[in-house]
Amino acid sequence: MFNLKDNSKVRNKISGDIGEISVQNYLKKKGYKILETNYKNYFGEIDIVASLKNVIVFVEVKARKNANFGRPVEAVNAYKQNKIRTVAEIYLQRKNKFFNDVRFDVIEVLDDNINHIENAF
Repeated sequence: MFNLKDNSKVRNKISGDIGEISVQNYLKKKGYKILETNYKNYFGEIDIVASLKNVIVFVEVKARKNANFGRPVEAVNAYKQNKIRTVAEIYLQRKNKFFNDVRFDVIEVLDDNINHIENAF
């Protein structure tokens, strides 16, 4: 039986995946090296882990077709930020990587336009 609710979840997942792929391509063109995508641990997930020179950048990607329910970046609230920080800390411990600096960016994809917010939090 066809379930519209499930179909909506599938469409959102596909839309998010397309947004993440376009962001990866955007970052590569800007000189970033993609280290991981969809990194998961017990505490949560980080969409993209990248590096630029000697800076590790943890990237949260938010994609929406329109701003009817607010801008995508607005969905990265204090709770989500803390969760990303915790996942990032575990990532750095497990990978035993050294970087001079750590940065948290949010990249919103709104109607196929990319807005890169460096040092978002």
